[in-house]
Amino acid sequence: ESFGELALLYNAPRAASIKAKIDCVLWALDRGTFNNIVKEAAIKKRNRYEETLKKIPILSTVDSYELSQICDAIKSEKVAKGDFIIKQGEQGDKFYILDEGDAYAAKVFKEGEEAKNVKDYKNGDYFGELALLSNQPRAASIIAKTDCKLLSLDRLAFKRLLGPLEKILKRNSEIYAIYNKQFK
Repeated sequence: ESFGELALLYNAPRAASIKAKIDCVLWALDRGTFNNIVKEAAIKKRNRYEETLKKIPILSTVDSYELSQICDAIKSEKVAKGDFIIKQGEQGDKFYILDEGDAYAAKVFKEGEEAKNVKDYKNGDYFGELALLSNQPRAASIIAKTDCKLLSLDRLAFKRLLGPLEKILKRNSEIYAIYNKQFK
């Protein structure tokens, strides 16, 4: 167990007292050491995300300040092999970038029919933007082929940070129409 971090993070007085019930051995960090550890972890996370995002063609026009803002807003998620990342018909609330692993898109074209695999995804590919751009339900399901690590942006962060890329994203979304025609 750990305690006392909130007072260090927010430079605030202690919110509660801690009293030992039995003899204990405690480790303590002073404010400076704690802040260095937290800052170093945040810098490493940002650098790793920046390296990943720089490899994505759609983000090539984003300047370094905008890229750092995206990195700060990104959440990391893990999905097990065979699990749904997105389900067709659900309301979309996140944009995803596949950081590690493989996934595929499956679409049901007519109710009662089996889903057809329409697209494969690999590291650096993104998905989920259509539902956020058009405010429509998810057009296909995305399923993890392997254990996956995802980077995600919620709807608000997506609109705020990727809004300038909306035209490019919409233009790229025309590719999905080609997939639909191929598999209908």
